Amino acid sequence: MASSRTGQHPGDTGHRGHVHGDAHGHSHEDDCDHAQERAAQAPQALAAAEALCERLGARLTPIRREVLETLLATHRPMGAYDLVEDLARRHERRMAPITVYRALDFLLEHGLIHKLATQNAFVACPHQHAADELVIFLICESCGGVDEISSPELSAAMQGIRRKARFTPRAEVIEITGLCGHCGAKA
Repeated sequence: MASSRTGQHPGDTGHRGHVHGDAHGHSHEDDCDHAQERAAQAPQALAAAEALCERLGARLTPIRREVLETLLATHRPMGAYDLVEDLARRHERRMAPITVYRALDFLLEHGLIHKLATQNAFVACPHQHAADELVIFLICESCGGVDEISSPELSAAMQGIRRKARFTPRAEVIEITGLCGHCGAKA
C-alpha cells in the first residue's frame, strides 16, 4: 500500500524507485517484465520527449529533464516529495518543492507523464498516444508497479457514453488496482 504523502510502497528504498525486496521478499524492480520493459523504453522515450519539445518550441530544461529521467527510470509512481528527495541525493542540495512541481506541470501539460489520482503520484509516459486517447493504468497493490495501456475499443465505447451524457472530460484515465502478473505468479 502507498503512503498517503509520498506514494512509497513496502520495500521502497526511495532511490529512483529501486526496490531491495518487497513485502513478499522478491526484488520486483530488477526482475519483472514491466520493469525491464520500462528500462528498455527509457532512452527512446527521452529522445521522443526531446523531439516533441523541439517541435513545439518548448524547453526541456535540465530540471525538467532530470524529473522525466527519474520517472522513466522506474515503472513505479513517485510523489513530488519523492522526486525532491531523489534529486537532493544526486545534487547534494535540496531543491525547492515548487521547482519540482513546476517541472511536473510542464511534463503533464506536454503529455510526457501522467498523474495517478488515487496515489497523488506521477509516472512517466513512454508511449506516444494521442492527447485525447483513453489511458488505463494497471496498478499492482503488492509491488507498486504501474503498467499503462490503451484500448481503441474501450476509447470508442467511452466516447459513446460521453456523447450520450453530453459530457466533456478534462482527462480520461482509468486506474485499476490488483496484482500484476509477476506478483500474481509469486503469490
